[in-house]
Amino acid sequence: MVEASQDHAFKVFVEGIDRWWPRQHHIGKSPMARAVIEPRPDGRWYAVCQDGSECDTGKVLVWDPPRRLVLAWQITADWKFDPAFLTEVEVTFSAEGPRRTRVDFEHRHLERYGVAGPEIRRMIDAPGGWGLVLDTFAQAARG
Repeated sequence: MVEASQDHAFKVFVEGIDRWWPRQHHIGKSPMARAVIEPRPDGRWYAVCQDGSECDTGKVLVWDPPRRLVLAWQITADWKFDPAFLTEVEVTFSAEGPRRTRVDFEHRHLERYGVAGPEIRRMIDAPGGWGLVLDTFAQAARG
C-alpha cells in the first residue's frame, strides 16, 4: 500500500524513478548517475552512468497509465543486458481511496533463466532485492 493517489503513485514509479531507484542496483561499468523509464509504449528503461555512458535494463511493453505498467527486464543471470533475453515486471496501481493505492508487483518468466532460475529467485527475494526497491518507491511516493 502506498499513501498516495493512483495517478501520483504511477507518475512517481515511472517519471520519478531516479528519485527512488537504489543506486547499488545497477549493472553499468561506471556508477549510476540517473535512472530513466521513458514514459511511453516501447520506451527505454535504462541508466545514465557517471561517465556519460548508458546501460539498458529493458523497455516498456505495456503502457496503461495510471493503472498498469509492464516492463521487459532484459538482464541475464550474469547481470548483463541482452536484447534477446526477456523476463517481465508487471506493476499495477489500484486506487483504494483518494490518497491510498495498492501496488501489485510481479517479476515473471523466471524459468527463462534455466538452471540459474532458483538462484535468481533467491537474490530478488532477498532483503536487498525487489523488497528494498519497492520500499524506496513507497517512501518516495508519499506526500
